[in-house]
Amino acid sequence: MKFSEAWLREWVDPDVDRATLLEQLTMAGLEVESVESVGGDCSGVVVGKVIQASKHPDAEKLSVCQVFDGKDTFQVVCGAPNVREGLVSAFARVGAVLPGDFEIKKAKLRGVESQGMLCSAAELNLGEDADGILEFEDELGDKLGSDLTTALALDDVTIDLDLTPNRGDCLSVRGLAREIGVLNDVAVNHQATAPTEATIESTFEVELEDPAGCPRYLGRVIEGIDIRARTPFWLTERLRRCGLRSIDPVVDVTNYVMLELGQPMHAFDLDQLDTKIVVRTADAGEKITLLDGQEIALDESTLLITDAGGPVAIAGVMGGERSGVQDDTQDVFLECAYFAPLSIAGTARRFGLHTDASHRYERGVDFDLQVQAMDRATELLLSVVGGQPGPVIESVEASHLPPVRRVSLRQRRLDELLGVAIETAEVDQLLDRLGFTLVDRSEVEGDGVVWTIEAPSHRFDIAIEADLVEEVCRIYGYNRIPSRTPVTGLALRPIALERSEHNDLKRQLAANGFQEVITYSFVDPKLQDLLDPGVEPLALANPMSSEQSVMRTNLLPGLVDGLRSNINRQQVGVRLFELGLCFLPGEKLEQALLLGGLMWGRRALESLHAADDSVDFFDLKGEVERLLEWCGHKSVTYEVTDDSVLHPGQRAAIHADGVEIGRLGRLHPEIEQRLELGAAGTFVFEIGGDAALTRPLRAFSEISKFPSVRRDFAFVVQESVSARQVEECLRGALGDALVEFRLFDLYRGKGIDSNEKSIAVGLTFQDPSATLTEREISQFVEKAVTALERDLNARLR
Repeated sequence: MKFSEAWLREWVDPDVDRATLLEQLTMAGLEVESVESVGGDCSGVVVGKVIQASKHPDAEKLSVCQVFDGKDTFQVVCGAPNVREGLVSAFARVGAVLPGDFEIKKAKLRGVESQGMLCSAAELNLGEDADGILEFEDELGDKLGSDLTTALALDDVTIDLDLTPNRGDCLSVRGLAREIGVLNDVAVNHQATAPTEATIESTFEVELEDPAGCPRYLGRVIEGIDIRARTPFWLTERLRRCGLRSIDPVVDVTNYVMLELGQPMHAFDLDQLDTKIVVRTADAGEKITLLDGQEIALDESTLLITDAGGPVAIAGVMGGERSGVQDDTQDVFLECAYFAPLSIAGTARRFGLHTDASHRYERGVDFDLQVQAMDRATELLLSVVGGQPGPVIESVEASHLPPVRRVSLRQRRLDELLGVAIETAEVDQLLDRLGFTLVDRSEVEGDGVVWTIEAPSHRFDIAIEADLVEEVCRIYGYNRIPSRTPVTGLALRPIALERSEHNDLKRQLAANGFQEVITYSFVDPKLQDLLDPGVEPLALANPMSSEQSVMRTNLLPGLVDGLRSNINRQQVGVRLFELGLCFLPGEKLEQALLLGGLMWGRRALESLHAADDSVDFFDLKGEVERLLEWCGHKSVTYEVTDDSVLHPGQRAAIHADGVEIGRLGRLHPEIEQRLELGAAGTFVFEIGGDAALTRPLRAFSEISKFPSVRRDFAFVVQESVSARQVEECLRGALGDALVEFRLFDLYRGKGIDSNEKSIAVGLTFQDPSATLTEREISQFVEKAVTALERDLNARLR
């Protein structure tokens, strides 16, 4: 919300300087985002009047003017097309300095001496118009010779506020004046507007087909306007200082009323309207071409202003091109309505539109303001473009207007939340300054004084007791509340001995060379379908963009996006992990905590001693095994899986204690190709959050004082026998005596049948209480060979 300080001070002028005013606004919750000067830095520019203008003898596009500055007359050569006798404008005398340190000097233009310059808005940083000189007409006719900075109050500033969505009542000069008046306890100069009596009987019928979306609609016909009339400089200047440019007199007036009172308005060309105005929702397949020229295909939830010929405006957002005011418009139909915020919310975003009107309607407009706004707009329009007004037509469904909100505030609750006791008499005064109507004030045992108030129609954000506490606190002053160090007994938080903290898990992965990423939970539906085919994810009702419109069902989309970002930044090795929630559809949406990881690229950074190898499936499996060992999982196995997202020959399901806890493998080559991840291979894993956060109980295990013995063997087994089966068989046969099993070689080829393979294993034996003898070792070896021959049909090579 941009506004002019000078305009605000016409409504309320507290005895505080600018810096204090800005601090008051920010401390009251209306954050000041920026402050800018309304004009350029210049000197020597005064108000002047052209008392004579004639054509230059040697230049068709130049005029020789006599300019009077209230004391002397100066000859000025001017090239502006709008210069004319009687025009009051900005006159830069010889020696004046314009913005950009441009000094005005005496000069000759095509042989005619010029003693100064008549200035355009662009030359004084008062706008972008450089096609003609400024026109003040008679507005400053009594200030000839006055310094322009003083005459136009160019020491003014434009203040830009960043308002929270609940403070739509401050999206106007009037609303801000109310706020400043309350903060400083000074009266607001409410500029009353007398109703304009109708001089003609012309009306245009209005029908509310959707009273829930539009419970109040006012309309007025004004005939015989002069659309070519010039908008007064004071009005266009106020618009400019509030960030709006001048369009035409009718639009300028409706914009002015919106900025002044907070009520958006719209004017239709009456001759382009057919039969009557109907406020309704859109029919399927309807379209409208807006004032900005774009055609919009409407949906059935869109609230429209229509006539017999179809839509003429999207309610509360933008008017249509067909019914807009044109250069030859003579009769207008002036609209002023209250639209329910829920009927407008999301409409502008849905169609990629954001207007000043929609910004206000979405946050809420005073539902009791429309009559005053219509009177104000009529008064201004008649003074600018003339015309004859008809009677105001009002269509209203009172049952759909917001109810008067009655809220109670307990003294006990106020003191508890603020941490300081405020005198009840001061609370009385604060509530009265805020414009709340006191319905009841009574003493209640245990609560102290209880105030019951009715909120004014412009304070649609007051709904519960906490809102009143906030209001009292804002006006009382946050700085008046003392700062105290809280003193309380803090109970120790219980810590689960068998569960790790999230940060412990993250630190472990970081120590293993992974980097954490935190990605959005809402992802691109195309990427989601690619990485979890066949699963219908939860779609967002109001997404930020089409690329973030569904909730993720696993962590792969975010990890893959992170990889692509790193590849685009020329990284040669990437290791990422994320611990986050995923949203699994079903009869009831399930939020599941998952740990995901990704490896891609070089195994190690380039160096003299590192081979130029890329990570492979076994690197990934090793990292997962190291992690699961840290988690305390003892019995971890890897089973064949048919996961279509992973490479058919490099994928496995992870099992711990007989329960599937995750998966690992390389992304399917087709997926890698579609995502342009390169040929090196992208390896991923996902583990359930509960399994990843498991922590083993600490237990003491004595280190044996006696030496261990290792024996190496080569066994020939069937091709289908896995190393896990061999290890389980040996541990089952040897028990605690086998302290380490090591598979160190695999051979297929000459001397071995095609359906067999040779595996070399190292078996380490140790007794915690004695040194093993050769006899005992031989017994262990015999048990190992016998068990493998019996259970796996293996033979010693």
